[in-house]
Amino acid sequence: MENLKKIKILHLDSNHSLLWKQLEELGFENHQDFASTKEEIEAKIQDYQGIVIRSRFKIDKVFLDKATNLEFIARVGAGLESIDCEYANAKKIHLIAAPEGNRNAVGEHALGMLLSLMNKLNQANLSVKNGNWIREGHRGHELEGKTVGIIGFGNMGKSFAKKLRGFEVEVLCYDILPNVGDQNAKQVALEELQQKADVLSLHTPWTPETDKMVDKEFINAFAKPFWFINTARGKSVVTADLVKALQTGKILGAGLDVLEYEKLSFEKLFDGEKPAAFTYLLETENVLLSPHIGGWTFESHEKLAQVIVDKIKAIYFPTKETAELKRVTGIGGFFFKSKDSKKLIEWYNKHLGLKTDQYGSTFWWKDKEGNDCSTQWSPFSDDTTYFSPSKKQFMQNFRVENVELLLNKLKQEGVTIVGEMETYDYGKFGWILDPEGNKIELWEPIDKAFQ
Repeated sequence: MENLKKIKILHLDSNHSLLWKQLEELGFENHQDFASTKEEIEAKIQDYQGIVIRSRFKIDKVFLDKATNLEFIARVGAGLESIDCEYANAKKIHLIAAPEGNRNAVGEHALGMLLSLMNKLNQANLSVKNGNWIREGHRGHELEGKTVGIIGFGNMGKSFAKKLRGFEVEVLCYDILPNVGDQNAKQVALEELQQKADVLSLHTPWTPETDKMVDKEFINAFAKPFWFINTARGKSVVTADLVKALQTGKILGAGLDVLEYEKLSFEKLFDGEKPAAFTYLLETENVLLSPHIGGWTFESHEKLAQVIVDKIKAIYFPTKETAELKRVTGIGGFFFKSKDSKKLIEWYNKHLGLKTDQYGSTFWWKDKEGNDCSTQWSPFSDDTTYFSPSKKQFMQNFRVENVELLLNKLKQEGVTIVGEMETYDYGKFGWILDPEGNKIELWEPIDKAFQ
C-alpha cells in the first residue's frame, strides 16, 4: 500500500465507525474536523486528497478552487446536490454517493407513512392516549385495489415499488429515463399516472427540473383525490399549494419526511417565525411529519458507510481485470427526437416490421462468447431534456464493461462527464460529451432485464 502514504482523507461529519476503520486498514490517512467553519476548512483543504461529508455545507466553486489536491469527494447519502458536480467533474474529481446504502430504509419508511395515513393510525394513537375510544371516527382505507404512482424510479422508487408487492395494487412509475419500469412497476407517461393514481410517492433528486415541481397546476392535473408521500426533497414541493389541496380535499393526506423549509444540511428547519403553511401542517390531522429520517436507520447507517468504502477502494485498488479496462463493447442504442414518437413507432412496426412497444424496439444479438446482447432503438418526444446539455436531435448509447471505472478513467483523460452515474435493474449508466458537444450514454447492461 505504498501508493497510499500520501492519501489523506478529511472527514467532515461523523459516520459509522467502520468507514474510518476500513479506510485506515486499506492504508489511507484519516483526519476529522466536525466543528470548523467552511472558511476554516478551505484554509487547509489543499492538504487533502479526499473528503467524506454528509450535508454539512455546500461544496461550491470557491471551495473546489482551494482544494488543489483533491481527488475524490464521498457523500455519505443518496444525492450530490450539495456539490457543484459540473465544476468538480471539470477538475477531474471523483464524485461518490451511496444511494444503495439507504434505499431499503427509504422504501420501508414511505410504505409505513402511507399505511399510517390511510388507516389513521397516528390520529387513533393520539386519541386513545387522550382517553378516548372512538372507532367510527378512525375508520380507514385499504390499500388493496388502489393505483400507486411513483415519480422518480431510481434506487428509492424501485425500493418502494418492491415493498408494495403483495398488497394487490397497480403500481405505475414515471421517470425522465426510458425503459426503467420493471416487474414491480409499469412505466407510463406522466399524464397517464395523473389520470389513474390514488397514491403519489415522490422519489426524485432535487434538480432545476424538480424544484417546486409539485405546485397547484401539478396537483390539479390529477383526476382523483390522492394520498401524497414525499421522502425525496422538500424543495420539490410548494408547501402553500400542498396546504390548499389538503384544505379542498384534492390531497386526502400527506406523509412528509422532508420539508421545503429545511436547511441545506438537513439538520434543522428555518430560523425565525413559522410560515403559515407550515403551521397548518403541524395542526391538521391528515398530515404525518418526520424529520428527514426516511433513510436514517441503524442498518442504513452501516450500509451507507460500507458502500462509500467499497467505492473509494475501487478507485485506488483496481483489480487485474479492471486495470485492463475494456471500453466500448458494442452499440447499446440509438435515441432521437421526434414530433410524434407514438405514431412513428407504429409506422416502423407496420412498414418495417419492428417488434415495438411504447418505448421503441429491442434488437437481440450475440457477442463473441455467445452471450445474448440487446440494442435499443427509441424515439423521444421533441421537447425531451434527456439529451441535455447537447442541442443535437439524437444521442448515442454504447455498451461498456464497467461504466464506473470507465468514467473514472475518462475524467483523468479530461473528458467532460455529464451528471452522475445511475443504477437500475437493467444496468448502470453514465454520460459524457464528445468534442462537438454530442451527448453519449455509456451503459453497463443487464440484458436479461429485457427478456
